[in-house]
Amino acid sequence: MDEPRLSLKEMCARFEVTPRTLRYYEYIELLSPEREGRSRFYGPREIARLTLILRGRRFGFSLEEIRQWLLVYRQRGTRPQLEQWLQLADRQLAVLQQQRIELDITIQDLKALRGTAADELRKLDEG
Repeated sequence: MDEPRLSLKEMCARFEVTPRTLRYYEYIELLSPEREGRSRFYGPREIARLTLILRGRRFGFSLEEIRQWLLVYRQRGTRPQLEQWLQLADRQLAVLQQQRIELDITIQDLKALRGTAADELRKLDEG
């Protein structure tokens, strides 16, 4: 039974990415679609890889870090690879937690400033 393959257009629609993004990931060797003439087709392996790439980007990893992550994923990871992955994940978790703290502070500051402006507007309406 043939495994499903997606065209470039179908991959873009499924993952909400641009053709340029897919071609770039191919250029830097994160993806390796099958080629038939000028057409590209993405099988289950490439679909899984793109899922991991996009997840890694969402987590804030660099493309080089994602490349290392994909190596661990593909080889099921040796102990040193898994330890390296844990270090990357721990580092990124710390970065994201710091960003959350900074975002919470920014939200509080903006709410306070908005409250001040709303109070001033009420005073103007009353006066």
